[in-house]
Amino acid sequence: MDIVFAISEVEELVKTGGLADVGKALPLALKSLGENITIVMPYYKTLKEQLDLPEYGENHTLFTEGKVYHFQIKHLQWHGIPIYFIDAPDFFMRDGLYSDAFDAFEDNGERFSFFSGAVLHALKALAIKPHIIHCHDWHTAMLPFLLTNDKTGYFFGTKTVFTIHNAAFQGVHKLDAIPFLRHHADIGSQVHGGYINMLQSGIEFANKITTVSPNYARELLTDLGSHGLHERLVRRKDDLSGILNGCDYTQWNPQTDSFLPENYSVDNLHAKQSCKIALQHKSGLPENTDVPLIGMVCRLTDQKGFGYILPILDDLIAHNVQMVIVGTGDPKVCMDLGEFAQQHPSQFAFINGFSSEHAHLVEAGADFFLMPSQFEPCGLNQMYSLAYGTIPIVRSVGGLKDTVLDSTSSEHRTGFVFDEPSPSALLSCIRRALLAYYEDRGAFRAMQIRGMNTRFTWEAAAENYRTLYQNMMN
Repeated sequence: MDIVFAISEVEELVKTGGLADVGKALPLALKSLGENITIVMPYYKTLKEQLDLPEYGENHTLFTEGKVYHFQIKHLQWHGIPIYFIDAPDFFMRDGLYSDAFDAFEDNGERFSFFSGAVLHALKALAIKPHIIHCHDWHTAMLPFLLTNDKTGYFFGTKTVFTIHNAAFQGVHKLDAIPFLRHHADIGSQVHGGYINMLQSGIEFANKITTVSPNYARELLTDLGSHGLHERLVRRKDDLSGILNGCDYTQWNPQTDSFLPENYSVDNLHAKQSCKIALQHKSGLPENTDVPLIGMVCRLTDQKGFGYILPILDDLIAHNVQMVIVGTGDPKVCMDLGEFAQQHPSQFAFINGFSSEHAHLVEAGADFFLMPSQFEPCGLNQMYSLAYGTIPIVRSVGGLKDTVLDSTSSEHRTGFVFDEPSPSALLSCIRRALLAYYEDRGAFRAMQIRGMNTRFTWEAAAENYRTLYQNMMN
């Protein structure tokens, strides 16, 4: 099948989050299955600085409601996959992808509506007529609407898949601020109170809707889990499926990880202690391999569970435990964590920032990895943690529920899971984990090994997507 990925970021080229991981790994996995893959994405300033690709073909123009949009197409052959970039300097020649520091660009609705239209125009210009156009998140959510309203007949037979990576981000914008869409006769059905919700449009017009874990697909059908979209998703429930993301074990492998002071494996877990010492040293904590160490690497937002974490810190450090949190985000959370670290320097460390080295060192050096998320569509860090023999402590939401097993029988457990969204439930879960650490080191070692032998592969995800594509074409 000829499959086009319309996506706003691809890891290795440009990345702000987990969307980029999918943008790299899934096309490569599908290609390895023999599918014909093409990627179309924006040509951001950072890409121009890295690649500075020559113009590919002629200049292109789109006309809407008296406004003219000029752009070029750039081309790169990447791991055997052609990538076509939409080069529109007015929209993409900026320091950020979606925002300037903390503030989203006011014209994001216009930028990515244009991008969706430019993808369709580029495919025609390049004589690419795909079986499937796979769209990702709100950035490309208007593409199924635009394809449905395309009058040329070029895309007759082309189907669309729309993947929701995080339903909390919906692309809600005033229609008046989006000249690119205002001229469409059918756009009125998508407007409510003068605003258009792009994610809603993707849900309504795509042939099939997917999300990044089976449990998150179930949550999206509920009022609480859908961020207000459940009624539309319930209407499309027969077209909704959850396909679990994979993990890139070439980057996240303790046997080959170049960021670690000493590599280790299931057969040589003792070397993990060297990573623990290195993490304690780098974080300014006392070097002691006997004290349990809890790590966390994430954006500092409410979604990641800091409303549960901050109220229990005093109770937590009453135990013989150390904790390292690495991340950036909400200034208030940063300030609270920084102050707590100053007050308890022998037990608590906060690193306000992010580096790949520190992220890998936390995964390898910690005994536990904390992910008490309010919601988590899929989550990747719990997969990394399992691969590194670091026991996840997670809330039973989204992909965390699909990937971390907290069995009543310790013989099957790979982590510790709590349900209730409260600080007390989190504290109780952490205490249960600490008890397991101190009570039976043999059983704890067996749990680590069980996790390290667990695999969530992109090959499995790609097989599921290929089956979905084939069923659509049939």
